[in-house]
Amino acid sequence: MRRFFSILSIALVAATGARAAMLEIDLPFADAVETKAASYTCPHQSFDVTYYNAGENALAVLAFEDRSVVMVNVLSASGAKYAGGTLVWWTKGDRGDLYDVSQGDDADPVSCTVRE
Repeated sequence: MRRFFSILSIALVAATGARAAMLEIDLPFADAVETKAASYTCPHQSFDVTYYNAGENALAVLAFEDRSVVMVNVLSASGAKYAGGTLVWWTKGDRGDLYDVSQGDDADPVSCTVRE
């Protein structure tokens, strides 16, 4: 029988704090979860991102505009790229670009930098 480790509990809280939900993900053969939080500033907004890394599994939770979006790491040529719903979050170093794929392939991303 496989032993599953309950390694990830995420509290998703809307920016207003009015709603919350708990999500628990069981992953086989993972020993630990590395968690890192970062805040980003963009031209017309700012938001927080929490990164969860557990072996081959990597998630990012973006909290902005009255919502939280859970994103999964996907293949990228460089940096770390996450996708969830209609959003793509692509980071490299202290920069990140947020794409809304519902705006079309030619839509410009929102470019952000890490807030110190």
